[in-house]
Amino acid sequence: MRRSLSLLLLLSLFSLQSALAFVEVRDGRFYRGAEEYKYVGTNFWYGPILASEGQGGDRARLHRELDAMQRLGLRNLRILVGAEGSDERLTHIRPILQPRPGEYNDTLLRGLDYLMAELERRDMTAVLYLTNSWEWSGGFGAYLDWAGHGPAVEPSDWQGFLDYHSQFVQDQRAMDMAARHTAFIVSRTNTVTGQPYKDSPALMAWELANEPRAFSRHPQVKEAFLRWADQQSTLIKRLDPNHLVTTGSEGLYGCEVDMDLFRRLHTLPHIDYACIHIWPHTWGWMGQFRSPTAAAREANGTDGTTRGYDSACTRSLRYIDDARRALQGTGRPIVIEEFGYPRDGYAISPDSATTQRDRYYAYIFHQVMEKGKAAGCNFWGWGGEARPPHPTWQPGDPYTCDPNHEEQGLYSVFSSDTTTLRIIRQFSR
Repeated sequence: MRRSLSLLLLLSLFSLQSALAFVEVRDGRFYRGAEEYKYVGTNFWYGPILASEGQGGDRARLHRELDAMQRLGLRNLRILVGAEGSDERLTHIRPILQPRPGEYNDTLLRGLDYLMAELERRDMTAVLYLTNSWEWSGGFGAYLDWAGHGPAVEPSDWQGFLDYHSQFVQDQRAMDMAARHTAFIVSRTNTVTGQPYKDSPALMAWELANEPRAFSRHPQVKEAFLRWADQQSTLIKRLDPNHLVTTGSEGLYGCEVDMDLFRRLHTLPHIDYACIHIWPHTWGWMGQFRSPTAAAREANGTDGTTRGYDSACTRSLRYIDDARRALQGTGRPIVIEEFGYPRDGYAISPDSATTQRDRYYAYIFHQVMEKGKAAGCNFWGWGGEARPPHPTWQPGDPYTCDPNHEEQGLYSVFSSDTTTLRIIRQFSR
């Protein structure tokens, strides 16, 4: 009996040490303490807003959502630090963390602090992305606007959008403002715990940006993009040597369809692991891309989410394997930190079926958790108890994981999606 009690005590201490340790990379895998850290997680970009006591805040809902995710075994949340720029566009998420260069909404900063404290209490971890390459939260476009380039170009003018955003990694003033933001956040002390972020066991990694791109195939722009990533990752490691750093890249499609660029980006000295995103519908793997509304309208009685399923799986596996081959021998783990699949028939209602999504989630989880093709994954994304009252987000609506510019409910996993939750629970545990 005494021996059994001693063994239990040792095991308890072992688990506590692992829980309090930082996540590290060793031999191409994640470890937390002595234990391998392999996970199923989700995207929860709006967490800091929900955790705030201001506009959009709802701490009671936050607690319920975190409890629900924890019960499912979701260990890792990918979270946006906050939005930049103007909130005049309805497609821009709000409220804004940084409305002007170096000016911050302190209520939202304290919301981020509160969220991180809650994750510490639950022994969960977060990947915090510091900005965005896309306009839905400001990101590169906001810094270019502040640098004198004028308002960001809408993605509806795709070539104009690419030309505009490709200037970010070539404009020193824009990059300097983004670097000051990075330094401000990474150096922050949590007002709830009194602990610097660099000492938080709830932080798995800092991420340079959501889906950063060169936005150009010109060799000089791609080289400028690499220099920016190198400078930003070096800055973060200087301020916080305890935590991992990654890019936020989509993978091949985020590297101008240049696998050499993907490898070079993810073997920079201060980039600890690689990431890829997989979007079968958006990337046309399920047939020619249409907006979900148009796809549902043009289906003519056939369900494109069913018809395109096999192609989505085949091309997803190829995308994963191509990334693995590119990084073979580098010691860099790969995380599939975004993947999504539409609800049946491209519906957006939480009451609609998720038959094909469930199959696709199980397929990706199987590749990660059972076949070991990635060190972790985060599905997109957590909608929880939200029930969107409008097809597109309106001020005052509950947040889902579908940003303002997307149909609310298309990719979100809701608490009523019992079959999806069952699959998540099966693989996360």
